[in-house]
Amino acid sequence: MSTKLNNKVALITGGSKGIGYGVAEALLAEGVNVAVTSRSLQAAEDAAEKLSKNKTAKAIGVKADVRNLIDQEEAVRKTVKEFGQLDYVIANAGLGHFGKITELTDQQWRETIDTNLTGVFYTAKSTVEELKKSKGYFISISSLAGTNFFEGGAAYNASKFGLTGFTQALMLDLRQDGVSVSTIMPGSVSTHFNGNNPDEKQEDEAWKIQKEDLGELVVDLFKMNKRSLPSKIEIRPAQPPKK
Repeated sequence: MSTKLNNKVALITGGSKGIGYGVAEALLAEGVNVAVTSRSLQAAEDAAEKLSKNKTAKAIGVKADVRNLIDQEEAVRKTVKEFGQLDYVIANAGLGHFGKITELTDQQWRETIDTNLTGVFYTAKSTVEELKKSKGYFISISSLAGTNFFEGGAAYNASKFGLTGFTQALMLDLRQDGVSVSTIMPGSVSTHFNGNNPDEKQEDEAWKIQKEDLGELVVDLFKMNKRSLPSKIEIRPAQPPKK
């Protein structure tokens, strides 16, 4: 029997755009109340207002930087104060700096690791007790770059390889507490990541994974019977352009 999602509560980091926004849309359509975070309060609140239109569930926007543990703890407090519980966490916030090691700056390295890896650690630390109460679900958004290295990817590969390993260890840490943990590892996704602008070249973006596809995947994971756990999911475009 599948799990009913109505009246559940989700916290999505980096939920004001891209993958996080797509996941929020899918969850709201299932009756899940959602808190989306962004480093910009305006971006978070604008996204929440747009997400809440014509939906039976509610979205709120929260200012929080995943690189700051206190910010993450405050985001959890605001979410629980607003909705009374926390059932789902999607650790989605991320960024990418790319370049050969001779070009990569110390600041770029730190920002990539602090956001993509330490940020997920902070998200887990700040939400774990609430997830234990609700027997909830924690999902990290990693990448195929978490198993496949490439030239110019030193910082990004390191962060995503680390994230994949971290999330799998977290799964082992929490499963006896009734908390499910998965990592989703997408390939090319049509978002504004790394300066891409899908709005200007829609035909060129059609072959890529769309944000709503990942929203559908998250919903499917949450609906699964709790006796089964897809702990690591790779997802890639079905038919990328021929090289």
